[in-house]
Amino acid sequence: MKTDTIVKQEGMKALINHLGYVDAERFIILITKEPFDYTEWRRQKFGK
Repeated sequence: MKTDTIVKQEGMKALINHLGYVDAERFIILITKEPFDYTEWRRQKFGK
C-alpha cells in the first residue's frame, strides 16, 4: 500500500501533467474553497 505522501505526490503529478501548473493549482483552490463532496461529484459526472 502506498503512503499518503506518495499518493499526494502522484496526484499532484497527474493534475499537473493533465492541467498544467496554473490550472492544477486552480483546481485545488476550487476544491478546498467551498464545501465539496468529491465522491458525489464523481458519481454525477462519471457514474458508478
